[in-house]
Amino acid sequence: MLGALAGDIAGSIYEWHNVKSKDVPLFTEKCFFTDDSVLTVALADTLLTGTPYVENLQTFCDLYPTAGYGGRFMIWAQSKNPEPYNSWGNGAAMRISPAGWAFDDLDTVLKKAAEFTAVTHNHPEGIKGGQATAAAIFLARTGRTKAEIRKYVETSFGYDMSCHIDEIRPTYKFTESSQETVPQAIRAFLDATDFEDALRNAISLGGDSDTIACITGGIAESFYGGVPAWIEEKVYSILDARLGAITKQFTEKYCPK
Repeated sequence: MLGALAGDIAGSIYEWHNVKSKDVPLFTEKCFFTDDSVLTVALADTLLTGTPYVENLQTFCDLYPTAGYGGRFMIWAQSKNPEPYNSWGNGAAMRISPAGWAFDDLDTVLKKAAEFTAVTHNHPEGIKGGQATAAAIFLARTGRTKAEIRKYVETSFGYDMSCHIDEIRPTYKFTESSQETVPQAIRAFLDATDFEDALRNAISLGGDSDTIACITGGIAESFYGGVPAWIEEKVYSILDARLGAITKQFTEKYCPK
């Protein structure tokens, strides 16, 4: 989970100022947390407290109204009777990482990922993106190799994972679709040498940089056994007290080093 927040924060300054290079500052004084982090922490809080997820999403949106939510999500979050809006966007995959940590078998991870995704993104592509992200995290944290993770994602979700990140980068453009974000984010992880390199891969694609890096970071954390200490320190220095406290509580319970 902390890796997802790190990706969001690192990518925050590049979403509207895309770069096509890995040789960029990973964190600057202008970095900030976005809705990706806020809603990831909302799910973590649900898993810690049992608060209904829909209630938590609305509560956290109200607590952080300027975090950068999509228009349809804002309407949903402010509704008295929120119903799923058939979205195939990447907004559910970006917030799903806690589900990959909190459950002890893959079937449950897939079931819960679908459940948490479908409260808003009940389109098949939206659900697939949430499940693929959570499954990759679970497989990574339970010792599967990158080759095994890639094969599972390709066979279970039908994503084309054949192109190396260097082949994707030149023509990749901004998109908010799950089907054109999740495979690329997973590939950024697969082609990385370590956690930091995974974030750099994700950011270098351009596009929806904070969300791509958020998804990549969540998987990379689980595969590499955590987040480098200097990045962890940077993340907690940018999160506010509420988000930081929930993140620490979730990490201590579900993400032991």
